[in-house]
Amino acid sequence: MPLTHTTAFSQLDNIADDALVQLVYVSSLTLRSRLSASIFDEVEGHAKDFNEQHGITGTLCYGNGHFLQCIEGEKAKVAALTQRIFADHRHKHVEVLLLGQVSGRRFADWRMRLLFLERWLWSPATKQQAAQLSPYLPFAPHGWSPERTEQFLQIIKTFDTPPHIKAAGITYNALGNMVRHIAAPHQAFLVVQGFLSVLLIVGLVLLYL
Repeated sequence: MPLTHTTAFSQLDNIADDALVQLVYVSSLTLRSRLSASIFDEVEGHAKDFNEQHGITGTLCYGNGHFLQCIEGEKAKVAALTQRIFADHRHKHVEVLLLGQVSGRRFADWRMRLLFLERWLWSPATKQQAAQLSPYLPFAPHGWSPERTEQFLQIIKTFDTPPHIKAAGITYNALGNMVRHIAAPHQAFLVVQGFLSVLLIVGLVLLYL
């Protein structure tokens, strides 16, 4: 079961401050953030600067309005970063999927690279490379089990080039998701209205023939 903010930090109490720990959390972008094409450049830029200064590695994945981030580093540094993450109002519904001491870094050479999981915007080369991700798409990491999370991390670790898209594409996708979110509860009504509209047009055409 995903951990809450309070539960996650209580698990760190028995770990030495200089121990190497791994934290994997998921969250959802707010609608305002999803409509901002610059947010990914901002997140990646801030993460790069902070992580290089504090010896933190990992990966940040985005897709379908959700983030999954893996953070690795000294416990004290990871705890400080986690406080900042949970206080960031650009996302919501933050849950911790994995947290604990590890013997080595999984993403030692990544330095927190941004991985986009919007398959419909990938290049053909990216689609071929990321074929193993099909069971995890559309991306919905909330509630993933530790086993599923570990399997996902193991797959993306093998990528030579992380799948990525232009930030503007995220904005278009957010607009599409917003329309889908609004329309979905009224789908039956919209179908009926569309059918009646077609009948009305046909009737008017026949009337004036």
